[in-house]
Amino acid sequence: MTYIVIENCIKCKYMDCVEVCPVDCFYEGENMLVIHPDECIDCGVCEPECPAEAIKPDTEPNLDKWLEINTRFADIWPNITQSRDQPADAEKHDGEEGKFEKYFSEEPGEGD
Repeated sequence: MTYIVIENCIKCKYMDCVEVCPVDCFYEGENMLVIHPDECIDCGVCEPECPAEAIKPDTEPNLDKWLEINTRFADIWPNITQSRDQPADAEKHDGEEGKFEKYFSEEPGEGD
């Protein structure tokens, strides 16, 4: 098992999770974070830190797409270990439907 970041992170991009990760397995895209599944040690400390509830164990049903997205982009995007402020409109997008189709970006974020 590993933890992965799912759709609700898009445009919310809260970073509370990166501060608590003991193995620094978060990677930053332009408008979301991902977890590197091969680096995650399955400790679960990040899951309750996410205000958008966008971190899930990959054992939950119907998350294959998100496991692939986390795996692919963790190899491309820069590592992030220190939190920054979330986007100003994060609360507006929390829980919004269809965020992947509307907003997902393959562009990398800043990283550390």
